[in-house]
Amino acid sequence: MVRLTGWSWAWIAWLAAFLAIEGKALFNKTKGDTLSEHVWRWFGTDKLTQPSGWVRLRRFVLLAFMAWLSVHFLTGGIF
Repeated sequence: MVRLTGWSWAWIAWLAAFLAIEGKALFNKTKGDTLSEHVWRWFGTDKLTQPSGWVRLRRFVLLAFMAWLSVHFLTGGIF
């Protein structure tokens, strides 16, 4: 049986808050309110504009972080 610590409850609360915020954003159909839309804006993934060097750097940082996070989770923390 899994024992839930204070940290476990804190992560569960964080996940519940995320689901409540994202769920409300998904159902109200307002442009620019979901996490995806914020990430797209923060990292300049708009396809209509030519990206500057700063935008390319931000995109690379996002790509590197997501790649590391995936490997980190899939290897049990070896990386």
